[in-house]
Amino acid sequence: MKAQLLQMSTPDGPFTILARDGAVLSSGWTDKPGDLTGQIHPSLRPATIELVTGLGDISAAVEAFYAGDPGPAMHVPVLQKSGPFRAHAWDVLRLVQPGSPVTYTEYAGLAGNPKAVRAAASACAFNAAALFVPCHRVIRTDGSLGGFRWGLPIKESLLAREAA
Repeated sequence: MKAQLLQMSTPDGPFTILARDGAVLSSGWTDKPGDLTGQIHPSLRPATIELVTGLGDISAAVEAFYAGDPGPAMHVPVLQKSGPFRAHAWDVLRLVQPGSPVTYTEYAGLAGNPKAVRAAASACAFNAAALFVPCHRVIRTDGSLGGFRWGLPIKESLLAREAA
Protein backbone atom coordinates (compact mmCIF):
# COMPACT_ATOMS: atom_id res chain seq x y z
CA MET A 1 0.00 0.00 0.00
CA LYS A 2 1.17 3.47 -0.87
CA ALA A 3 0.30 6.58 1.11
CA GLN A 4 0.65 10.28 0.44
CA LEU A 5 2.42 12.57 2.90
CA LEU A 6 1.59 16.26 3.14
CA GLN A 7 3.22 18.75 5.47
CA MET A 8 1.44 22.06 6.06
CA SER A 9 2.24 25.15 8.08
CA THR A 10 -0.44 26.19 10.57
CA PRO A 11 -0.64 28.80 13.33
CA ASP A 12 -0.14 25.88 15.74
CA GLY A 13 3.02 24.71 13.99
CA PRO A 14 3.72 22.10 11.33
CA PHE A 15 0.81 19.77 10.58
CA THR A 16 1.52 16.49 8.81
CA ILE A 17 -1.03 14.22 7.14
CA LEU A 18 -0.66 10.64 5.92
CA ALA A 19 -3.48 9.69 3.56
CA ARG A 20 -4.47 6.89 1.23
CA ASP A 21 -7.17 6.90 -1.45
CA GLY A 22 -8.54 10.26 -0.27
CA ALA A 23 -8.82 9.21 3.40
CA VAL A 24 -6.70 10.30 6.36
CA LEU A 25 -4.69 7.49 7.95
CA SER A 26 -2.92 9.66 10.52
CA SER A 27 -2.33 13.34 11.19
CA GLY A 28 -0.88 15.63 13.80
CA TRP A 29 1.15 18.68 14.69
CA THR A 30 4.62 17.43 13.85
CA ASP A 31 7.14 17.67 11.05
CA LYS A 32 8.28 14.08 11.63
CA PRO A 33 6.26 11.50 9.63
CA GLY A 34 7.54 8.79 11.98
CA ASP A 35 5.46 10.38 14.75
CA LEU A 36 2.35 9.37 12.78
CA THR A 37 3.01 5.86 11.49
CA GLY A 38 2.94 4.13 14.89
CA GLN A 39 -0.67 5.17 15.42
CA ILE A 40 -1.87 3.53 12.20
CA HIS A 41 -3.36 0.06 12.64
CA PRO A 42 -0.81 -2.51 11.37
CA SER A 43 -3.20 -3.72 8.66
CA LEU A 44 -3.48 -0.17 7.28
CA ARG A 45 0.18 0.89 7.49
CA PRO A 46 1.56 1.95 4.11
CA ALA A 47 4.54 0.13 2.62
CA THR A 48 5.68 3.29 0.84
CA ILE A 49 5.09 6.99 1.34
CA GLU A 50 5.10 9.63 -1.37
CA LEU A 51 5.56 13.33 -0.54
CA VAL A 52 2.85 15.45 -2.19
CA THR A 53 2.13 19.18 -2.39
CA GLY A 54 -1.61 18.93 -1.76
CA LEU A 55 -4.36 16.50 -0.84
CA GLY A 56 -7.42 18.19 -2.34
CA ASP A 57 -10.35 18.23 0.09
CA ILE A 58 -8.13 17.07 2.96
CA SER A 59 -5.70 19.97 2.80
CA ALA A 60 -8.57 22.36 1.99
CA ALA A 61 -10.30 21.24 5.22
CA VAL A 62 -7.19 22.09 7.27
CA GLU A 63 -7.03 25.51 5.63
CA ALA A 64 -10.75 26.04 6.31
CA PHE A 65 -10.31 25.06 9.96
CA TYR A 66 -7.60 27.66 10.43
CA ALA A 67 -9.69 30.22 8.53
CA GLY A 68 -12.47 29.75 11.12
CA ASP A 69 -14.60 26.99 9.59
CA PRO A 70 -14.07 23.63 11.36
CA GLY A 71 -16.97 21.97 9.50
CA PRO A 72 -15.19 20.60 6.42
CA ALA A 73 -12.72 18.59 8.53
CA MET A 74 -15.64 16.53 9.89
CA HIS A 75 -16.51 15.41 6.36
CA VAL A 76 -13.04 14.26 5.35
CA PRO A 77 -12.92 10.46 5.13
CA VAL A 78 -10.80 8.84 7.82
CA LEU A 79 -9.39 5.31 7.74
CA GLN A 80 -8.85 3.90 11.25
CA LYS A 81 -9.33 0.39 12.55
CA SER A 82 -9.96 -0.95 16.06
CA GLY A 83 -12.54 -2.80 18.09
CA PRO A 84 -16.27 -1.99 17.91
CA PHE A 85 -16.45 0.43 20.87
CA ARG A 86 -13.40 2.46 19.88
CA ALA A 87 -14.43 2.63 16.20
CA HIS A 88 -17.91 3.83 17.23
CA ALA A 89 -16.40 6.28 19.72
CA TRP A 90 -14.28 7.81 16.94
CA ASP A 91 -17.42 8.31 14.85
CA VAL A 92 -19.13 9.95 17.82
CA LEU A 93 -16.21 12.37 18.29
CA ARG A 94 -16.94 13.79 14.86
CA LEU A 95 -20.41 14.78 16.12
CA VAL A 96 -19.13 16.87 19.05
CA GLN A 97 -19.75 20.47 18.06
CA PRO A 98 -16.87 22.95 17.84
CA GLY A 99 -16.92 25.36 20.75
CA SER A 100 -18.87 22.87 22.90
CA PRO A 101 -16.32 20.46 24.39
CA VAL A 102 -17.62 17.49 26.34
CA THR A 103 -16.17 15.75 29.38
CA TYR A 104 -14.80 12.23 29.18
CA THR A 105 -17.88 11.09 31.14
CA GLU A 106 -20.24 12.83 28.70
CA TYR A 107 -18.27 11.40 25.79
CA ALA A 108 -18.62 7.86 27.18
CA GLY A 109 -22.38 8.43 27.40
CA LEU A 110 -22.55 9.76 23.84
CA ALA A 111 -20.65 6.65 22.72
CA GLY A 112 -23.37 4.51 24.31
CA ASN A 113 -21.78 3.40 27.59
CA PRO A 114 -21.73 6.03 30.35
CA LYS A 115 -19.66 3.73 32.57
CA ALA A 116 -16.92 3.29 29.94
CA VAL A 117 -15.05 6.49 30.78
CA ARG A 118 -11.63 4.82 30.56
CA ALA A 119 -12.52 3.23 27.23
CA ALA A 120 -13.65 6.64 25.95
CA ALA A 121 -10.38 8.20 27.11
CA SER A 122 -8.53 5.36 25.40
CA ALA A 123 -10.38 6.12 22.14
CA CYS A 124 -9.01 9.67 22.38
CA ALA A 125 -5.50 8.44 23.16
CA PHE A 126 -5.45 6.01 20.21
CA ASN A 127 -7.05 8.37 17.70
CA ALA A 128 -4.58 8.66 14.82
CA ALA A 129 -6.49 11.28 12.80
CA ALA A 130 -6.09 14.38 14.96
CA LEU A 131 -8.19 17.37 13.85
CA PHE A 132 -10.35 15.19 11.56
CA VAL A 133 -11.49 13.12 14.54
CA PRO A 134 -11.49 15.94 17.10
CA CYS A 135 -10.33 14.30 20.32
CA HIS A 136 -9.22 17.78 21.42
CA ARG A 137 -12.92 18.49 22.12
CA VAL A 138 -12.90 16.16 25.16
CA ILE A 139 -11.89 17.59 28.53
CA ARG A 140 -11.87 16.52 32.16
CA THR A 141 -14.93 16.83 34.39
CA ASP A 142 -13.24 19.60 36.39
CA GLY A 143 -12.81 21.64 33.21
CA SER A 144 -9.09 21.06 32.87
CA LEU A 145 -7.76 19.97 29.50
CA GLY A 146 -6.67 16.41 30.27
CA GLY A 147 -4.13 15.01 27.83
CA PHE A 148 -3.33 15.51 24.16
CA ARG A 149 -0.66 13.71 22.15
CA TRP A 150 0.37 16.95 20.45
CA GLY A 151 0.70 18.94 23.68
CA LEU A 152 -1.67 20.91 25.85
CA PRO A 153 -0.74 24.28 24.30
CA ILE A 154 -2.02 23.03 20.93
CA LYS A 155 -5.19 21.57 22.51
CA GLU A 156 -5.80 24.88 24.26
CA SER A 157 -5.25 26.77 21.00
CA LEU A 158 -7.65 24.51 19.08
CA LEU A 159 -10.37 24.88 21.71
CA ALA A 160 -9.89 28.67 21.86
CA ARG A 161 -10.02 28.88 18.05
CA GLU A 162 -13.29 26.89 17.99
CA ALA A 163 -14.82 28.94 20.82
CA ALA A 164 -14.23 32.20 18.90
